[in-house]
Amino acid sequence: MSVEELEMDMEELVSAEDFLDYFEIEYEPSVVHVNRLHILQRFHDYIAEVAELPKEVDELRGLYRDLLVGAYEDFVRSDALTEKVFKVFHMHEPQETFVPLSSLKQ
Repeated sequence: MSVEELEMDMEELVSAEDFLDYFEIEYEPSVVHVNRLHILQRFHDYIAEVAELPKEVDELRGLYRDLLVGAYEDFVRSDALTEKVFKVFHMHEPQETFVPLSSLKQ
C-alpha cells in the first residue's frame, strides 16, 4: 500500500465507526454513538498539530492510528461538554473586551 492509497481509503470513510474499524481499534459503541462527531473533529485537530507527516506509509498509518486512539480515549475518559471540541461550547463563556479610555471621551 502507498501513502496515496491510504489517503484514498481514508477519503471513503464516513463515520467514526468506519475510521475505528479501518484502523482496527476496539471501541465501545455507546461511547462512539454519543461522541462520533467530537471524536472525528479531535482526530482532525490532532492531525493538524503534527508538524510533518511521515512519508513512509506504515509510519503514517501508525501515526493516524495512534491519533485516532487518543481522540477516542479523550471521550472515554471525559465528555463533549468538558472537552469543548466545537466552537459552540465556547460561545457562552465569559468574554474579555477591551474598551480604550480614549473611545469613551468624545
